[in-house]
Amino acid sequence: MRKQFGMPEGEKLVNYYSCSYWKGRVPRQGWLYLTVNHLCFYSFLLGKEVSLVVQWVDVTRLEKNATLLFPESIRVDTRDKELFFSMFLNISETFKLMEQLANLAMRQLLDSGGFLEDKALPRPVRPHRNISALKRDLDARAKNECYRAMFRLPRDEHLDGHTGCTLWTPFNKLHNPGQMFISNNYICFASKEEDACHLIIPLREVTIVEKADSSSVLPSPLSISTKSKMTFLFANLKDRDFLVQRISDFLQKMPSKQPGSSSSRSLSLGGGRASTVGPAPESLPAPQELPETPTSPTSPLCSRLSFGAQDVPTVSQGLLKVFQRHPAMEDLGAKGAKEKAKEEAWDIHFFEYGRGMCMYRTATTRQLVLKGIPESLRGELWLLFSGAWNEMVTHPGYYTELVEKSTGKYSLATEEIERDLHRSMPEHPAFQNELGIAALRRVLTAYAFRNPTIGYCQAMNIVTSVLLLYGSEEEAFWLLVALCERMLPDYYNTRVVGALVDQGIFEELTRDFLPQLSEKMQDLGVISSISLSWFLTLFLSVMPFESAVVIVDCFFYEGIKVILQVALAVLDANMEQLLDCSDEGEAMTVLGRYLDNVVNKQSISPPIPHLHALLTSGDEPPVEVDVFDLLKVSYEKFSSLRADDLEQMRFKQRLKVIQSLEDTAKRSVVRAIPGDIGFSIEELEDLYVVFKAKHMESQYWGSSRTAAAGHRDPSLPYLEQYRIDASQFQELFTSLTPWACGSHTPVLAGRMFRLLDQNRDLLINFKEFVTGMSAMYHGDLTEKLKALYKLHLPPALSPEEAESALEATHYFTEDSSSEASPLTSELDFFLPWEAQEALPQEEREGNGNEDARGKKREEKGTSPPDYRHYLRVWAKEKEAPKETIKDLPKMNQEQFIELCKTLYSMFSEDPLEQGLYHAIATVASLLLRIGEVGKKLSAQSGRKPRGGAHAGDHSSAAEEDEPRTPGPPQDPTRAFQPPAAEDWRASAGGDTHEGKAAQESRAAAEGGSGGGRGSDDDTKDSMSMSSYSVVSTGSLQCEDLTDDTVLVGGEAHGPSASSRARGTVDADWCISFEQILASILTESVLVNFFEKTVGISTKIKDQKVVERQLSTSSEQEQSGASG
Repeated sequence: MRKQFGMPEGEKLVNYYSCSYWKGRVPRQGWLYLTVNHLCFYSFLLGKEVSLVVQWVDVTRLEKNATLLFPESIRVDTRDKELFFSMFLNISETFKLMEQLANLAMRQLLDSGGFLEDKALPRPVRPHRNISALKRDLDARAKNECYRAMFRLPRDEHLDGHTGCTLWTPFNKLHNPGQMFISNNYICFASKEEDACHLIIPLREVTIVEKADSSSVLPSPLSISTKSKMTFLFANLKDRDFLVQRISDFLQKMPSKQPGSSSSRSLSLGGGRASTVGPAPESLPAPQELPETPTSPTSPLCSRLSFGAQDVPTVSQGLLKVFQRHPAMEDLGAKGAKEKAKEEAWDIHFFEYGRGMCMYRTATTRQLVLKGIPESLRGELWLLFSGAWNEMVTHPGYYTELVEKSTGKYSLATEEIERDLHRSMPEHPAFQNELGIAALRRVLTAYAFRNPTIGYCQAMNIVTSVLLLYGSEEEAFWLLVALCERMLPDYYNTRVVGALVDQGIFEELTRDFLPQLSEKMQDLGVISSISLSWFLTLFLSVMPFESAVVIVDCFFYEGIKVILQVALAVLDANMEQLLDCSDEGEAMTVLGRYLDNVVNKQSISPPIPHLHALLTSGDEPPVEVDVFDLLKVSYEKFSSLRADDLEQMRFKQRLKVIQSLEDTAKRSVVRAIPGDIGFSIEELEDLYVVFKAKHMESQYWGSSRTAAAGHRDPSLPYLEQYRIDASQFQELFTSLTPWACGSHTPVLAGRMFRLLDQNRDLLINFKEFVTGMSAMYHGDLTEKLKALYKLHLPPALSPEEAESALEATHYFTEDSSSEASPLTSELDFFLPWEAQEALPQEEREGNGNEDARGKKREEKGTSPPDYRHYLRVWAKEKEAPKETIKDLPKMNQEQFIELCKTLYSMFSEDPLEQGLYHAIATVASLLLRIGEVGKKLSAQSGRKPRGGAHAGDHSSAAEEDEPRTPGPPQDPTRAFQPPAAEDWRASAGGDTHEGKAAQESRAAAEGGSGGGRGSDDDTKDSMSMSSYSVVSTGSLQCEDLTDDTVLVGGEAHGPSASSRARGTVDADWCISFEQILASILTESVLVNFFEKTVGISTKIKDQKVVERQLSTSSEQEQSGASG
């Protein structure tokens, strides 16, 4: 498979299926390969080959449907194509696996979580030949997720197995058939009928597991007793002995009790014979070793057991008990009687069905929840129904530890928390006091510290403030954990993906249940405006408080299903008015006024004015709606919603939402690119797709050498989320660059990467990548040559490529920074005369400005600068300095040799290869002679001060006193030039036209170098041929330049000739960018080469093909190396 589709070793095949791919109206029979990151299809039929490769991260739609055209088919959509597959042997199994793989890909896009195999997954006793380990892993993941969602268990709980059985329910004296589920910490039961019975037995509460005697009425029974004196009787177990052994193994791993504890667990093997379960291993973490755990939030142990340290000030009870003193029930009249009746009904329920985590949960339980939970039991039941109680008991002291660690820590999350603290239910007296505000601050900060991926999100403060009213700080914290991490996944993050997903489900349900209203709501755009506030705050921000908590009661028992049902009921109740609305504002007003008047007539709490209701006014207030009537209507009309159907809809919407967010991120990144880059919007978007795909490779193949390249932090700005390292950039550079250099391309790619990596973190983002591409594709001749010039200077040129690069940089830095150095004045001879005169003037002006600023600072003394001064400084820092060609440092001899290598490689694949070779040989010869002449002048200027500083000063002063004649200034080094170089000054910069200057420069340099050797033409030909022979070799070395190319302009004298003969680099030799530019302008074939326009669109389309070839070749290289 990897060889067929060009995949590396890191791509793992999960499973493959026989099917048909519909290409047009013709089915192509072949094989569908499902890997962790790709969907691949291959068919070879009747001499025609079909090959498809689709990344899961590119899938925007995946559904199973049946139509006349495509019976029993699977549809896979991407942004640019639609694919249909049919004729599966088992289409349900195939589609389920495709769903899992697409979900994993969406998780990668959402939080950079790659696929990791479950190492704890037990190996099968008899491995199946046709089922891979990855397939088993994914199946186990799906079962674990379903198991945890069904019973609201912690995220680290792993299902060990399940088996069919019956459960004796004493409240109705029946044997209920269903499934028993066993994991490392829980025994759970779910009846076949949805509402018949659900049961959760934590192993921490189990005291006795006993195998009773079998009978015809009760075959293979198993009895389990708990600390709360409850006994559960299971029967019809197929493999009871194995089941008891597994339970025994899990019980032995439970935290041990203290030595003095009187209670112990026993395992009875039948007939009353019981054996005590041994202590837990000593390797278990110490914090979990409890003397005894409470069985429910109201048990006596709970009041004695301290989950936190006493030195941390925390609220130990619900704020409602502190700030709201209820009068006696008798004084409340009918409301008090109703509340007391509710409490009695729950007491009866606890007596019959049990209390705590081991309570039988039946349809009766749901009916009691719908009738309203008494305020005295609300906090307890929220903990039980949400599963937060399990995590709280098994993590004692965790919240206190988080509070201690997070105290005094400042971050973006803490700043946002402080901003929103006083916006959290400001109408409630509990949050008009510092006690409530401080408790809310500690809970939110502790959670932000626990889960920095989420940190803090708006609406968390509103939900948490309500949780604090009915529970202690620790209880509110664990309820918040249950909400954010299990019950409302991905709701509370920077992009509120979960809320957007459920918003899409709400729109789909509106089309199904309220088709007349759906089209109107879409036209008005109301659903997207209202649903986020409804879902994120669970109606707490849009309803009166005493009404919204009733919906929260149902939510903790039923989940998101209740929120969707109530939302549909609200739209249904206002259908006529909404159909008459003409704009979004009018529709929002109708819904807002309706929700403001949803009341709870049974509440014993004093009414709290709703902030939204205070801000809205109307002539005639609408009729009050009882919240229990609203719930009743929602269950009567929309109770057909099922949890498994909602999960299927969530998957479908998750694909749309995440891909829509990715498109938004792409547009944001493209807009952040400066307009002078040169690429069109379409080209930038295509480049972004290619760049992102390269980053994703490092995430799921591990192809990146830098760990940070494969990690994506969604909290960063969009521009910084996707980054690539040097090896990945090299692959993109090779396939996209217009400067094809053959075997020299990787070297050039490495230099370009070092040039773009300005912050030296070994990674580049998309903006830096596009900047490098634009330098090669856009701009005029000067800009392209400038980019090529920079690639052969530090930091682009690494020390390994040019050992003297660092020394040359240091040398030229000192050279340019010295103010009155003779060497500087002589080297400036090769620059235009205007620049030579302007440089000292600018330096003098700079010194004068520094003196003036110093005087101003002395005059001002210690007085603070005006704010406008800081604004100017800030604006100056923000403004990017504009680089000119005069700012580029000079190039030494070895760097120039590397530049010649690059140019030679660049021309090797061009149709005008021979003409380009001859042109670059001529230019290189000219530049080598210019550098040699500059070196001679530098050496002469270095000997001038030895004759005496006074003499030099006198001669310069005499020259300044002489009147200047119109025309070019006198050349102070004319005496050191050969006779034929009379016009060298003009060629070096006296003429403003670059082409003319370069031609005169070449003529002058050739004449000077030929003194005493022959004619100018002979010298030119010999120099061109010798330089051509050097440039055209594959390896340009300094030794090659010792005889006829470097020694120009006369005989070599002094130690420099001997050093070159030994192969060392001449440190006095240098060349400027202006001289290179002027020399290249003399050759029209070179000018045409760099000025021709090249499109990048074709290279982007071919890039995927190149990627597969690179993957295949790299795989072959690895296999060859290993062989």
